[in-house]
Amino acid sequence: RQIKEKKMEIEIKFKLKNLPIEINNCEKKEIEQGYLCIKPTVRIRKNGSNYSLNYKWKDKNCIESKAIQNIEYEMYLTEENYNILRKKVENNMIVKTRYKVPLKDGLIAEIDIFHENLEGLMFCEVEFPSIETSENFIQPNWMGEDISFDKRYDNTLLSKIEKYSEDFFE
Repeated sequence: RQIKEKKMEIEIKFKLKNLPIEINNCEKKEIEQGYLCIKPTVRIRKNGSNYSLNYKWKDKNCIESKAIQNIEYEMYLTEENYNILRKKVENNMIVKTRYKVPLKDGLIAEIDIFHENLEGLMFCEVEFPSIETSENFIQPNWMGEDISFDKRYDNTLLSKIEKYSEDFFE
């Protein structure tokens, strides 16, 4: 398979005060993902009927102030290859429903509602086309605290949790 895309990922992650009222009318996908390696991040993901291998790392010249920034490669996988790699995942698989909620200026909030061992956890991420766009973003009132640099909300760490509890985040 060929490389699907290489891109600079610029995103901000938020807690949720509440779910937006329009969420039930939004596109949603069932996702499962697992990590083959943490540093650099090598992840497999099943997103609906699509399978991918993702490789992420930090650019050493990048200064993160407002938004998380990663260089990211994503490659297609067959279902068979995904299932082979799934057996090699470190820690736990992350299972979640992702809702894509349209925002102003063509932006999308991706709300993740976690299941299984992370049941009860939810947050959202907004990906931006540029640093400037991220710096000028005004969040809707249903978004809460910016948790972009709070490592407790990093999926690689979340994959190590046996059972989610709100106490973990206090």
